[in-house]
Amino acid sequence: MKSKMEIKHQKDQESGTFFIEINGTREAEMTYRYINTNTIDINHTEVNDALKGEGVGSKLVEAAVKFLRENNLKAVASCSYVSHVFDKKQEMYKDIISG
Repeated sequence: MKSKMEIKHQKDQESGTFFIEINGTREAEMTYRYINTNTIDINHTEVNDALKGEGVGSKLVEAAVKFLRENNLKAVASCSYVSHVFDKKQEMYKDIISG
């Protein structure tokens, strides 16, 4: 049984999290912190084993990219997963990847 996964976003002045909750339990998350007013560092991604293979990590990246574009921000990725995705899709994300 696959339900639609809604990605939620919480943030404050210094950091934020994109996450998915299922039945009140956080099952996946991607965290970031602001390096400066224009750039965030996506520093951690974690997906519950039960959701592996469902593209959840990619959905979290897409949510972050949408947020970055809407807020005219750039990103670096100290998270190895996101760094890999950014490398793989450089052309698609060149507007948000901090040089």
